[in-house]
Amino acid sequence: MDDLDQRMVAALKRDGRASLSELAADLGVTRTTVRARMARLTANGDIAGFTVLTRADVAASPVRGLMMLGIEGRGTEKIMQRLAGMPQVMAVHTTNGTWDLIAEIGTPTLEALDAALFVIRRMDGVTRSETNLLLSTRRAARP
Repeated sequence: MDDLDQRMVAALKRDGRASLSELAADLGVTRTTVRARMARLTANGDIAGFTVLTRADVAASPVRGLMMLGIEGRGTEKIMQRLAGMPQVMAVHTTNGTWDLIAEIGTPTLEALDAALFVIRRMDGVTRSETNLLLSTRRAARP
């Protein structure tokens, strides 16, 4: 991706609903250039897809947290599968460093979050955990 591609992707991250005309004006290029580059980036897999986050998506899980997990031995894959099957777990990430996995958890109440954390902590192979509540989310400004 060249500089224009990167600026276009950044603009789409800021506003995924921007029209071709808006993107072209913002980037200082023609609509045809934007359309061609979007098609190429999508075909190459540089743009994997577009998504919409609705108010209902956020309201359904107003209590959110990141749970860092230490896993014993080679049980990471098994625990990832169990986590993925829990409706409270929004995503599971592998990582390096102190923690083996990070689970994004969302629930309607603190009590429901506490119950989900309790279930996860009792999974065979989980040796330790640390959870941080997400207080607010702001979209990072992109150049």
